[in-house]
Amino acid sequence: MNSSNRPVAVVIGATSKWQSDGRNTRLVHGDNLDDSDLPVGVRWGVGGAIAQKFAQEGFFVVLTTRTASNASKLQEAIVGQGGESMIVELDLVSIDSISTAFSQIREQAGDPEVLIYNAGYLEGRDLPPEKELLEHIPLEMLETAQHISVRGPFLVAKEVMPAMREKGQGSFLFSNNAQSLRGRKRMTGQSLYYPRVMMRTLAQVLTEEYSEFGVHVANVVIDGTIDSPGTRAMPRSQQNPELIINPVKIAEAFYYLHTQDKSCWTHELQLTPYPTKPSF
Repeated sequence: MNSSNRPVAVVIGATSKWQSDGRNTRLVHGDNLDDSDLPVGVRWGVGGAIAQKFAQEGFFVVLTTRTASNASKLQEAIVGQGGESMIVELDLVSIDSISTAFSQIREQAGDPEVLIYNAGYLEGRDLPPEKELLEHIPLEMLETAQHISVRGPFLVAKEVMPAMREKGQGSFLFSNNAQSLRGRKRMTGQSLYYPRVMMRTLAQVLTEEYSEFGVHVANVVIDGTIDSPGTRAMPRSQQNPELIINPVKIAEAFYYLHTQDKSCWTHELQLTPYPTKPSF
């Protein structure tokens, strides 16, 4: 249990592949970017914004990432705002890593009251235009996408759902995207997103299984580009800033879901910038 006895929020994927030194940022821009002029709420994308929001609301926030150094600046920002957090290394491809991480979380922080699943991947983004079709996609790429989209959250749910069920409360919130709404062809420059449909399906299954025990499960469809150092620097974002979604406002939506009254839970929430038509 954390020394302050604060409720625990775990953010799976607290950092962003679009942060200043993220993999997508380096892939698209060729190098790291300077984020010193950006608001602290957007520097680590939606995961960082959610972590900061729950810390501001009095939660002890656990930041999970494959490499601890990825989240060190985010943790510094949370502490600088008066919050409390810890970093736990977790690799969603490894069942042993997941088990070890949650043993550490339960021992040092406590049982999670909130679990935000925000893990992402970039596999597929670097394939050339002539390799859009399924026949060109390596099996290893599909397996990685499945690990992050469905196997990972399945294993994470097995770690946190029993305690939430026994306590009769808790929230398991998925950070998903518009590709989860139906199967879509992978276009050039996109990650292999169609396994995200299975993530949405898992959220629906968990809703049916655990709602009656007082556990709130919701799938959040983030229907657009999230503001971050890497996405903000892209030409289309600079030309159309109104199409970029503020991660601080996304974080507020996640906190809203957690604090909803049990008499009127939302189980799917779609967030779309105003100039665009919602995906379906």
